[in-house]
Amino acid sequence: MDEPKTALVTGGAGFIGSHLVDRLLSLGHKVVVIDNLSTGKLKNLNPSATFHHLDITQPSVTEVFQREQPDLVFHLAAQASVTQSTRDPFHDSDVNVFGTLRLLEAARKCGIEKFIYSSTGGALYGDPETHPCTEEHPVLPVSPYGMSKYIAELYLDLYHRLYQINFTTLRYGNVYGPRQEAHGEAGVVAIFTQAMLEGHQPQIFGDGNQERDFVFVDDVVDANMLAINKGNGGSFNIGTGEKTSVNQIFESLQSIIGYRWGPEHGPARHGDVYKISLDSSKAIRDLGWTPKMEMAEGLSQTVEYFRNAGKAVR
Repeated sequence: MDEPKTALVTGGAGFIGSHLVDRLLSLGHKVVVIDNLSTGKLKNLNPSATFHHLDITQPSVTEVFQREQPDLVFHLAAQASVTQSTRDPFHDSDVNVFGTLRLLEAARKCGIEKFIYSSTGGALYGDPETHPCTEEHPVLPVSPYGMSKYIAELYLDLYHRLYQINFTTLRYGNVYGPRQEAHGEAGVVAIFTQAMLEGHQPQIFGDGNQERDFVFVDDVVDANMLAINKGNGGSFNIGTGEKTSVNQIFESLQSIIGYRWGPEHGPARHGDVYKISLDSSKAIRDLGWTPKMEMAEGLSQTVEYFRNAGKAVR
């Protein structure tokens, strides 16, 4: 392993962030977490990490950087709800644009080695003309969420050109796996799994033929780890290249869980992309990344996590 670093992870009590924190700690790095716990959970937080209960939009972020002197910044904290972004684009921009800018300023002042940004492939390209779509596809978001994540990407590029901040941007597909929240507008896998296990009827928005590129959380963590030393100044799709419909996800989980009923259908949601899959050839070539988890196994692991979490609650 390379020399241990001090890594600052925003959103480190969240779904993806907590898995990343665990991996970093297991490899001997010192980890500092900033999370306001709006969606993250203390139960996800590794006790070996240094925790700052803080919002990334607050000026005190700079003080944390000065105190902890991170070498690496993994920026995962975000307002990640498409529906919420459409309802309140001002808040969405405050968190995703202004919050990122606050971090970049703090990073510039303390002289970090690398800024690794978690962006979105699922919401950036709109309804793409080609499948799977590459990073060269026009950026045409259909929600304020997609737009705010892209504006933050542009700020990252600007800070690279002005202040030589080294960065890698990772554009995720639809990430799923253990610890994902099953409330609000979380991933469909978590929502369906929780509902089925509790004997409730999951709701599908629209006809269920919407297609997404589902990528397992451990594979996303792999991409972040590879980005420490690779992909400087680049943006990379992180997905499987496969389209899977919401209906297919429902049927797969139905089979794994033994759920006997069908879904309830509701109206389609405004701002949702209809069909998307990501061409990750660039990440395979430049990062040495490949998705390893087969969907059937990933769904089974996710179901097992929710089953055990349910037993723990009882």
